[in-house]
Amino acid sequence: MVDYHAANNQSSAAGVYMEQENDWDRDLLLDPAWEKQQRKTFTAWCNSHLRKAGTQIENIEEDFRDGLKLMLLLEVISGERLPKPERGKMRVHKINNVNKALDFIASKGVKLVSIGAEEIVDGNAKMTLGMIWTIILRFAIQDISVEETSAKEGLLLWCQRKTAPYKNVNVQNFHISWKDGLAFNALIHRHRPDLIDYDSLRKDDPVTNLNNAFEVAEKHLDIPKMLDAEDIVGTLRPDEKAIMTYVSCFYHAFSGAQKAETAANRICKVLAVNQENELMMEDYEKLASELLEWIRRTIPWLENRTQEKTVNDMQAKQEDFRDYRCVHKPPKVQEKCQLEISFNTLQTKLRLSNRPAFMPSEGRMVSDINGAWHTLEGAEKGYEEWILSEIRRLERLEHLAEKFHQKAAIHESWTDGKEAMLTQKDYETSTLSEVKALLRKHEAFESDLAAHQDRVEQIAAIAQELNELDYYDSATVNARCQKICDQWDVLGALTQSRKESLERTEKQLESIDELYLEYAKRAAPFNNWMEGAMEDLQDMFIVHNIEEIQGLITAHEQFKSTLPEANKEREAIQAIQAEVQKIAQSNGIKLSGANPYTTITPESIDSKWEKAMAMVPLRDTALQDELNKQNNNDTLRAKFATQANAVGAYIQAKMEEIGRISIEMNGTLEDQLTNLKEYQKTIMSYMPEINKLEGSHQLIQEALIFDNQYTSYTMEHLRVGWEQLLTTIARTINEVENQILTRDAKGISQEQLYEYRASFNHFDKTLQGGERRAKRDHSGALMAEEFKACLISLGYDVENDKQGDTEFARIMGIVDPNGSGAVTFQAFIDFMSRETTDTDTADQVIASFKILAADKNYITAEELRRELPPDQAEYCIARMAPYTGPDGVPGALDYMSFSTALYGESDL
Repeated sequence: MVDYHAANNQSSAAGVYMEQENDWDRDLLLDPAWEKQQRKTFTAWCNSHLRKAGTQIENIEEDFRDGLKLMLLLEVISGERLPKPERGKMRVHKINNVNKALDFIASKGVKLVSIGAEEIVDGNAKMTLGMIWTIILRFAIQDISVEETSAKEGLLLWCQRKTAPYKNVNVQNFHISWKDGLAFNALIHRHRPDLIDYDSLRKDDPVTNLNNAFEVAEKHLDIPKMLDAEDIVGTLRPDEKAIMTYVSCFYHAFSGAQKAETAANRICKVLAVNQENELMMEDYEKLASELLEWIRRTIPWLENRTQEKTVNDMQAKQEDFRDYRCVHKPPKVQEKCQLEISFNTLQTKLRLSNRPAFMPSEGRMVSDINGAWHTLEGAEKGYEEWILSEIRRLERLEHLAEKFHQKAAIHESWTDGKEAMLTQKDYETSTLSEVKALLRKHEAFESDLAAHQDRVEQIAAIAQELNELDYYDSATVNARCQKICDQWDVLGALTQSRKESLERTEKQLESIDELYLEYAKRAAPFNNWMEGAMEDLQDMFIVHNIEEIQGLITAHEQFKSTLPEANKEREAIQAIQAEVQKIAQSNGIKLSGANPYTTITPESIDSKWEKAMAMVPLRDTALQDELNKQNNNDTLRAKFATQANAVGAYIQAKMEEIGRISIEMNGTLEDQLTNLKEYQKTIMSYMPEINKLEGSHQLIQEALIFDNQYTSYTMEHLRVGWEQLLTTIARTINEVENQILTRDAKGISQEQLYEYRASFNHFDKTLQGGERRAKRDHSGALMAEEFKACLISLGYDVENDKQGDTEFARIMGIVDPNGSGAVTFQAFIDFMSRETTDTDTADQVIASFKILAADKNYITAEELRRELPPDQAEYCIARMAPYTGPDGVPGALDYMSFSTALYGESDL
């Protein structure tokens, strides 16, 4: 029921109206139909209040005769204490009690006309009903006010406005306008559409309409049934006072709707801001998760060290990596930048709406993303270095493999037929001279065999190195090497066996041709030297700089300087053969043919010498070509260095310019934003130079150039610098946009922002000591002492005393919550705007919820769904904690903790 206690605070200015209403036509009460309606209505109205005191009345003229329940009724509806009643049963006691009640009514500015205590005590129905009507007027109707109209006119105007949209309803009075019951149903439907199906009502069925309205009001609105449908329909003109009394209960039941609507609007506004912020948080979480997932998937690829078999395969990997750098990574760089911008914008909106700062879920902080990005870039650097080192390794492997097979082929060619030669038994049927010759020949072969020992060891060493470098075809190399080694062991054993046989035969054979032997001994090492020289002249080489090729050229020149001595040795060997011919001719000896001690003929020596001499100029040409190639590589280095030094200087200059622009005041914030965006376009126009540099870097890599002494810049450093430059200008633009957002949201004028910026810049220019006076450090932050000086210049009392230090510590706690010792311009602006503007508070939201909850300390889901839009009602229901107070009911929700959580004062 409605609380009328507030009526006691009204002045007696309404007495004029009450006087008019008291001048009612009492003769009309003699109409039995009207008197019946008034009895029922007034009795129900009185009981709706008396039940609060645990009592009620049955007969309105009889139960008020002793004045006790009359005084109790006045105490309930006024909320005040009346004088103590007299408990005697004599007439005088009853009259005194009734007079106390009438005196209390008169004290409220009500003029009682022709109503005395004796008439009430005597049970005069006419006077008793008149007295109750006076009480109803004073405590239920008098305070109704709608657009400067009050009481009856105000109540009528309220009814007309609330029922205006409904068909078949035209409220012009408090009697016949209500006979069909549609007006009662329209009032209920206007405020509680969930209770009435208005479209199903028919104007030609007034009894059903009236009973429907009375039952709904009694069941759902706590308004007792004060009228009978049959009495209203059966009366030509229903009693006006009975209708007014009943309708006033509807007014009081719905009078809080406007307050609830205002409270609901405030809550909707707050919740709309919260929902928008949560949507931005969800977008940030989604974008951060996707970027981190991309980084998580990319890093294993960059950390994959699966080795390839050939240089071409590794170069294909290098091309894939270049495609990742130029195609796949740049969009992710933009996403990372956008993520930081979104995070900063969200934090600014949260500050402006007095909400707690956004804390992303674990592992999705901007610092976490930067850390993951740093790990990604580290993996990139490691992957690129690994690719280059693998290419070098595979090149060396291919070179070693080719060298192995070349030496193996030469060795196998030399060993061909050696086993057959060592196993033949020719010495058994030979003459002494022939045996001696065979022995000398064998000694020469041993010299030749020893000379080939180095080549066999080289072949084994190359095979070992190929195994250690994990050559993919090591099995083939090992098999061939093992075959050579096994064959070498066999040759050694056969050589030893043949030697023993020849020495055994030598005792029987004594003659030997010393000259042939000398020839063989000198020819064999010379022949090996020529073969080694020819191997060296055909040997492949791989170099990476001018110094290395010049070293090879120097070694080649040294080799050529030994050729005259070698030629003398060749001529000396040929002279031995000539001496043999001379002795034979002079002594008439018929030579049997070839030198019995060696297969190396003078012709073969001359032939190999001519071949070696022909290889020398070819080697000169190959070395000169490689020198030209290294000179060309040096040109590529110089070209890249020139471009890299220019790009590096450009990036450095632009970074310094952005730092200077970000803390200067030139024009309005919109002008600054426009200029920064134009400046951003200027920087983006430099992109062709970056692409040109990438082209030069690609040429460097294709030429397998791994160092550059002409510049300290690497492509990786310049890529990172370029990305930092793009990120810095984007962050600066975002900072200006946030300042505009702060200015517009907080109502800060452009002049105030200029004043704040001027003060901030002034104290940012002057640093401690004389070390950097009037010099900007481009950080845009004030140290503690500089910030204190700035506050003093703005009129804050933070001087160096106990009170000033306390106030300064409080302010620092606001602008520098992390205790870094520095105050950014954004934090400074937030503080100044907070000092000069108002924002919604948790207390305001709690007060709004309290109105919706009808002054209860809790609210129900049904009340939220009735007063708020559906989506915001469900938002509250899902997040409000259950109410645990002693006055709670099942399903009660705690709107106080929910409101404080919206502003970060508790956990939501």
